Amino acid sequence: MNRQTVKMLKWISGGIEAFLGIPIIGGSIIIGLGWTPLLVMLVFHIVVLVLSNKVGVKAYGNILGIVTSAIGWIPFVGMIMHILSAVFILLDAARKEKKSDIIEMSK
Repeated sequence: MNRQTVKMLKWISGGIEAFLGIPIIGGSIIIGLGWTPLLVMLVFHIVVLVLSNKVGVKAYGNILGIVTSAIGWIPFVGMIMHILSAVFILLDAARKEKKSDIIEMSK
């Protein structure tokens, strides 16, 4: 597992969160599927969080995503939380990481 794979997972989770934050469509999907998408996203955010920690990438957005999945069943609060989670996850995914993989050797 490398940083690029984790970044791709962040882009995917941010996109799904943004989709679930769409006012009528996201709510209809969540309610129509019996709140299963919240459980799926909870597991997905936990996986991304563990993988992020493993490769040393910050995952603040996915921590917010875990909270969102836990309280996303509340009308309007869930929608706002999905939108906030999407913004923070996508900002995490777009963040440039320092080149810590390169080891500089001095004379």
